[in-house]
Amino acid sequence: MTISSSLNAGVTGLSVNASKLATIADNIANGSTHGYKRADVDFFSLALGQQGGSYTAGGVRATSVRDVAAQGSLASTNNPLDLAISGRGMLPVTQIAAVKNGGVLPLLMTSTASFSPDAEGFLRTTSGLVLMGWAADENGEIPNVPRDTTNALTPVEIYSQRFAASPTTQLGLGVNIPATATASTASGDTLTVPVEYFDNLGASQTLTASFTPTLPATGSSNTWTLGFADSATAPAFNPVAEYEIVFDDSRGSGGSVLSVTALSGGTYDPLTGAAAITVDGGPIAVSIGIPGSSSGLTQLSADFAPTSVTKNGSPVGILTSVEVDENGYINAIYDSGFIRRIFQVPVADVPNLNGLKSENNQAFSITEASGSLYLWDAGDGPTGSVISYALQESTADIAGELTDLIQTQRAYSSNAKVIQTVDEMLQETTNIKR
Repeated sequence: MTISSSLNAGVTGLSVNASKLATIADNIANGSTHGYKRADVDFFSLALGQQGGSYTAGGVRATSVRDVAAQGSLASTNNPLDLAISGRGMLPVTQIAAVKNGGVLPLLMTSTASFSPDAEGFLRTTSGLVLMGWAADENGEIPNVPRDTTNALTPVEIYSQRFAASPTTQLGLGVNIPATATASTASGDTLTVPVEYFDNLGASQTLTASFTPTLPATGSSNTWTLGFADSATAPAFNPVAEYEIVFDDSRGSGGSVLSVTALSGGTYDPLTGAAAITVDGGPIAVSIGIPGSSSGLTQLSADFAPTSVTKNGSPVGILTSVEVDENGYINAIYDSGFIRRIFQVPVADVPNLNGLKSENNQAFSITEASGSLYLWDAGDGPTGSVISYALQESTADIAGELTDLIQTQRAYSSNAKVIQTVDEMLQETTNIKR
C-alpha cells in the first residue's frame, strides 16, 4: 500500500538526518582540534518504482564519509617539534603502548601532531602517538630501505644521541708563505702553523704544519718542504707526511701552487688539491691548493700568515635541542655547535586517502579501500614537505556546520511531519471501518 511506503520513507528520512546530525555534532565539537578531518553524510535515494499506476516511496539511505584528503590551514607555533605536512601525505606514527610492550608496531598516520620527548626519549604526543622514522648511521646517512613496507621504520628516540663528537676528516689550510724566504740569502728558518683537530673521541689534538724553504746557490728556488706533525702520534713517527711544493713565479699565476710531490706518508690529488695524511686516529684530507689556483697555499712577497684555516668535526657536545627540516630529516643540535642527522621521517601516502579508517587522536589506519602504502621522501612525488613550528588546523568550518545544522533540523522536522500525517490518514481509514 503506497501510504505504508510513505511511512517507511519518513522513517528512513529521520534515520539519515539523525546520522547527519551526528556528523555535524562531531565537526562542531572538533572545530578547534588540530588535524581533525571533517565528517559528512552522503544521501542516496531508494527507488521502488510503480505498480499498477501507483507510486511506491522508497525513501533514502545514507553513507558517512570523512574528507581525509582535505588540507587544513597551517597555524604557526613556537615548538620546533610541532609538525605538519604542507600538501598530500601523512606522518607515520604508532602507539606508545605498543612501543613499551615490544612486538609488532601498528602503523597509524596523522597529518599533524605536536611532539615532545618523553622520559625515555621517544618523540610522542600527549595522546600517545609516537613518531616513526628511519634511523641514520654514524655518518648521518639514511640506509637504502624498501618504501612499500614499514619494516625499517622505528620509533624516533633521541636520548641515545645525548652525547656526541665528530672526528675531523677534512681540513683546509690557507697560508701565505713569504716569497723572499727561498732566496739564497735567506735564513732558511722553518715556519710553523699549529692547527687544532678533533680525534675519534672528541678530544682536542694538534696538527702542526711546518714549512722549510729550499735555499739555492743563487736566486730563489720557490720550493718548500711541507711536513705535518701530529700531537697524538709518537715522536718517532713524526712527521706523519711530507710534501715538496713548488710555487709559480710567472706573470699571471705568480704565487700559486705549481706542483706538489709527495715525499713520505701520504698522497696528493691535483684535481682536488688535497693531501691525504694519516694521524693517530685515522685519515685526514688536508686541502693545500689546486695547481694554478689562488686558494689554499700561496707564496707572495708578504708576511707569513694563515689566511684561512677550516675544518670539520667537533668536541664532545651535550644534546640541547632537536629540529626537523622540510625534507623530514631530524637533526640533533649540541652545545658544541655540532649538528648530527639522526633520523629521517618519510611521508606516508596511499592512493585513496578518503578510504583510510578514522582512529582516535586524529590518526588513520590503512584499509583495503585506501590502497597500499608507499613511503616518500618529503617533498618528492605527490607528497608535501614537512613543516616544523606549525600545526594543521581542523577542516571543519563552524559557520558552515551551523548552517547545515539548521537545514538538518528542518529536514528532520519535515520527515516527522510526514510520519504524523500518515498516522492521521491511517486513523481516518480506521474510523471509516468503524
